[in-house]
Amino acid sequence: MRIIFIRHGDPDYSIDSLTKKGRREAELLAQRVSRWKIDSIYCSPLGRAQATAAYSLEKLGRTAVTKEFLREFKGHVYNPYNGLDHICWDLMPDYWTQSETMYDKDNWTSDPIIKGSRDDIAAEWKMVQDGIDEIIAANGYTRKGRYYTFKEHSDNTVVIFCHFGVTMIMMSHILGIAPPVMLHGLFLPPTSVTVLNTEERVPGEAYFRCQVIGDVTHLHMGGEPVSASGYFSELLQEDYLN
Repeated sequence: MRIIFIRHGDPDYSIDSLTKKGRREAELLAQRVSRWKIDSIYCSPLGRAQATAAYSLEKLGRTAVTKEFLREFKGHVYNPYNGLDHICWDLMPDYWTQSETMYDKDNWTSDPIIKGSRDDIAAEWKMVQDGIDEIIAANGYTRKGRYYTFKEHSDNTVVIFCHFGVTMIMMSHILGIAPPVMLHGLFLPPTSVTVLNTEERVPGEAYFRCQVIGDVTHLHMGGEPVSASGYFSELLQEDYLN
């Protein structure tokens, strides 16, 4: 089984849609997606993800199933550097890395940084875990502890149009990595493609391995610069092109 996560295009957050650049990105992405053999497509209910998916769905002549749990992950936590609430992947290193609990995949939501949120992050986390496991189960793979079991092998490909934060939460659950590490340590450019595929080395047992993360080949081929939206440092285009 293959899961392909696609982040939305360059966003205009003020109207929850895409910038002109984001629409160009989505058009180039659609050319790539249209060549895939896809069994099911899911999408976040938010406008920027829906607008991104629309280009690919038109080329495919398909529709997507909208799932509420695929919206951007809710989780605002206190940032002592400015006294404001920030999304939980926008914290300074010497703040969140001091806590061992933030590195605990199963108990990170019990950390005071997280528990002090105005959002119920633990409930959001569970909703996302249950949601992605439901999609995986629909393709014949059942969660058992920290891996998956199956009765019959599946070659199904599932495509999910969503957001950076919720993708990191889903991948942290599937791969068994603490969400704060994923959220702060990885970057997914707009319209990037991330692929997880099952390895089934023991009959009836499966574990997902990340084959590709944050790939933007379609932008390179189309001559479109990579957007740094969501990245807190300078993004050098030659780092992607060389």
